[in-house]
Amino acid sequence: MVKEIERYGIPIVHMATITTISQSVGANRIVPTVAIPYPVGNPTLGAADEYALRKGLVERALKALQTPVDGPTQF
Repeated sequence: MVKEIERYGIPIVHMATITTISQSVGANRIVPTVAIPYPVGNPTLGAADEYALRKGLVERALKALQTPVDGPTQF
């Protein structure tokens, strides 16, 4: 689905724990995440630290959206 959306000119960021799968499905912008059960969070952190973690991942994804790429690229 990632490739089809990008084919219409809409950039996509694939946030995933297992980045090799992202590459195999053809995602161009890949942001590695934390862990399989909690891809964009960590329940062992306190509220402030988990917020900072999530904010950092979203900021990285937004930067990836603005970056031109020619193929699978991890950010």
